[in-house]
Amino acid sequence: MDLGKRVSTEPEDDAPARAERPVFDATITPHRSLDRNAFRIVMTLVCLAAIASSIPFMVLGAWPVAGFMGLDVVALFIAFQVNFRHARAFERIVVTPLEVQLRKVSHQGQEAVWRSNPAWTKLERQDDEDYGLLRLSLVSRGRSVAVAAALSPAEREGFADALGTALAKARRGPDHGTA
Repeated sequence: MDLGKRVSTEPEDDAPARAERPVFDATITPHRSLDRNAFRIVMTLVCLAAIASSIPFMVLGAWPVAGFMGLDVVALFIAFQVNFRHARAFERIVVTPLEVQLRKVSHQGQEAVWRSNPAWTKLERQDDEDYGLLRLSLVSRGRSVAVAAALSPAEREGFADALGTALAKARRGPDHGTA
């Protein structure tokens, strides 16, 4: 017979593990429109177009034009490689009832970690009525750090809502499984 009482099936000594369980865990990476396979296709098409365009110039004796078209292909290749290298950067935000941790890793592998207590952490927003949410920052004890810069204003808005909800939940403390 159920009298509406719920009994926790977790052991009582599991409270520290619940306090460290993430309320929110997100990784933000820069958006890239091409993956490696699409890059290969684009570069193949560019090379074929450069070769096809160079043939008439070479037949007419203007062979330096073919060299400059080759330089354009090389410049495009280098630009894509730099773009792919920058795509390695990411931000990871983990919110637990005990801590807010922001880990930023640059495309060069340099890492910066920002930690704070969720009770002292708030979201600071810079909104524009035409463009939406322009800047989102975590603020705690006078320190401020920008987050989600790689997202579009609309994506940043959804991210801010989810992160704000997670911070509020973390401030309430760990869920001890009782109701």
